Amino acid sequence: MRWLAPLGGLGLVLAVAAAPQAGRAQSPVVVEFFTSQGCSACPPADAFFAELAERADVVALALHVDYWDYLGWQDVFGRAEHTERQRAYAKANGERTIYTPQMIVQGENLLFGHEEGPVRERIAAHEAKPERVKLALRRAGGGVEITLEPAGGAVGTAEVHVVEYAPERTMTIEGGDNQGYHHTFKNVVTSWATVGRWDGASSVTLRHDADLGEHVAVLVQRTGHGAILSAATLP
Repeated sequence: MRWLAPLGGLGLVLAVAAAPQAGRAQSPVVVEFFTSQGCSACPPADAFFAELAERADVVALALHVDYWDYLGWQDVFGRAEHTERQRAYAKANGERTIYTPQMIVQGENLLFGHEEGPVRERIAAHEAKPERVKLALRRAGGGVEITLEPAGGAVGTAEVHVVEYAPERTMTIEGGDNQGYHHTFKNVVTSWATVGRWDGASSVTLRHDADLGEHVAVLVQRTGHGAILSAATLP
């Protein structure tokens, strides 16, 4: 068995290797939505993202950033680490700037968040690709047990992320460019932990021991903010 390397202090335990459960559906496509309550261009994209969040074939995650807070309203969901993740994507793809609203599809396609057609097209294109990683999840105590197996040969080194999110947060913006904007924000990311690295070639089962909430997604992503190889949510 090859080892999945833990990242310090995150409570990850490697378990006995095992195959994922049979009969799992094709992995959903991950859409990361970089948005801000202080961004005047974001409300139309917020509405489109709310639609994506209802799709069973999509793992839609809203990462609110903090770089618009100076305009008069501090996004209550904004986090500096979300901004850093967006910057890392830009660097990995040779981009000089970051912006909102932006949607990144399956870790590969950096798109304007309000342009529905291109986003839908990229989701459909990724759904047509063969499965690369078999991923199975189950709750283990307060944490999660994650089983990984390459579906058709080695896929390269990857990182395993455990993401908690709030399905709905309704509020009214009380300042800044969007003052008076009332919206139910969907799938707001509340915590993001990179729990280990996988060699992409062996079958492993790992356990992330943490006090996880009800709504959790697990992403398997090629190292260096590359392609997302598989994703799943806990029931």
